[in-house]
Amino acid sequence: MSVAEIQRAESRGTSALRRFLRKRSGVAGLVMLVVPLLAGLCAPLLVWIEGQDPSTLHTELLDPDGGRPLGVLGGVSADHWFGVVPVTGVDLFAQIVYGIRSSLFIAFGASILSIVVAAVLGTAVGYFGGWFGAVVGRLIDFMFGFPGLMFVIAIMAIVPPEMPRGLVLVLVLAFFGWTVPARIIGAQAGAVNARAFVEAARATGAPPWQIIRREMLPHLFGLVVVLFAMSLPGNVSVVAGLSFLGVGLRGDVPDLGKLLSDSLPWIYSGADVWYMLFPGAVVFLIVFGATLAGDALRDVLDVRTEDAS
Repeated sequence: MSVAEIQRAESRGTSALRRFLRKRSGVAGLVMLVVPLLAGLCAPLLVWIEGQDPSTLHTELLDPDGGRPLGVLGGVSADHWFGVVPVTGVDLFAQIVYGIRSSLFIAFGASILSIVVAAVLGTAVGYFGGWFGAVVGRLIDFMFGFPGLMFVIAIMAIVPPEMPRGLVLVLVLAFFGWTVPARIIGAQAGAVNARAFVEAARATGAPPWQIIRREMLPHLFGLVVVLFAMSLPGNVSVVAGLSFLGVGLRGDVPDLGKLLSDSLPWIYSGADVWYMLFPGAVVFLIVFGATLAGDALRDVLDVRTEDAS
């Protein structure tokens, strides 16, 4: 890229950042997303500061008759910030921050992989069109009619225990997650391909991949970022839902969905409602925050808004 192109890109980025910061809902959503993300990244440090770990049993903090945590709010104290897990007495805060780590890493990995595939195929469809676009379009139509969620559940139910379930989840979610973004990017790439600057680059004899990389992708970058932000809460929900159903991560790996699933009997009996409150609040913050941030990014990075300004 030339110096002028770099300066224009920096100017657009600064302008987009200013517009985003003016949207209170977007900033609030970003905070809701970043705080749990930082907690997951810093899980070992936070657990060390608390003085606990995600595996030690504290049966002395449980009611010997029913296994319910002693004390208020499920055993919340200076030593156990979110209380302890019923029956086992494991520190709930440690379980949650390590659960955030595993859930968000899988969701981020699946979203990144699916958006990369969607960006490559969608941009290629928009530029080349013809038989290539027809083949990709029929493949997307087939994927739309495929029962993706049922297939994911079936795959995770038969995954051998020696296989890394987190990696399998990333690959399976990405396999079913690229279709909608690819169709959206393909439609926008087709519109960009018909613009004058692309025609001028083609007239100079520039090779296709150079035109795609230097002329088309910069105009599609905002859309790609928005689609990534919009796919993230869906993947977080799916990861939590699979663990809730018992086909997610292994039982010894902390996971938010598994915590929610394990809390159901205690909610039904009314013995410990706080067990569901803390992990449920974290899942809500991640999904709602990512949705708000994605909506704000959609408005800020919209191509028409950028061109109009």
